[in-house]
Amino acid sequence: MKVIHILASVFCVIALLAVMLISSIDIAVYGDIGYFQKEYQKYDVLKNINMNEKDLLYVTEEMMSYLRGNRNDLHIKTTIDDTEQEFFNRKEIAHMEDVKILFLKGILIRKIGVMICIVAMIFLIFQNKKQFLLLSLKKGMISFIIIIAILSAIISTNFTKYFIIFHKIFFSNNLWILNPNTDRLINIVPEPFFIDTAIRIATIFFGMIVCVYIICSILLKLGIKKTGV
Repeated sequence: MKVIHILASVFCVIALLAVMLISSIDIAVYGDIGYFQKEYQKYDVLKNINMNEKDLLYVTEEMMSYLRGNRNDLHIKTTIDDTEQEFFNRKEIAHMEDVKILFLKGILIRKIGVMICIVAMIFLIFQNKKQFLLLSLKKGMISFIIIIAILSAIISTNFTKYFIIFHKIFFSNNLWILNPNTDRLINIVPEPFFIDTAIRIATIFFGMIVCVYIICSILLKLGIKKTGV
């Protein structure tokens, strides 16, 4: 086996996993306003911010639109305590600017990942390495399932600890440290919300990995039957 074939398969697996992970986050959080509604009801967040559900969902939709790059700012006015006012304060807006940058970078990485996957797959197919590609994808999926299981077990022992580590890795400031007495954002998405979201993302990601594994297994069996091996 040529080194270039091995490298192509490795890049393909890593790129595909990156695409699926970012897509899992997109599906779990940014693509489902109903999820936020259920979480708001589950943790009874409305009582902490004195506003109705319709207005809060409007703010949430606008916030998601901002993070996707479809809105220029987070100066969102709504009714709170029977008074029209901006939902987010300056600190929250500054933090969400960092979150937006992170999310848009994720979208860019996903686009690059898709291109890498396509190029690597086409290369291996034209090199008559379809079986090798499918086996590499299967091994990659199995390896990452094991990694997910290990990481999930570790994080579950102390979610708060690893939640803080995550923020220290991805943010260069302390704007993410919010005060429930002054910052509404922390009241609508408390720590239990992030626990539920992490589980949701992991479940979707795991499902995608399993689907890829099954598809590769089926294609390999069909190929074996076709060749009579």
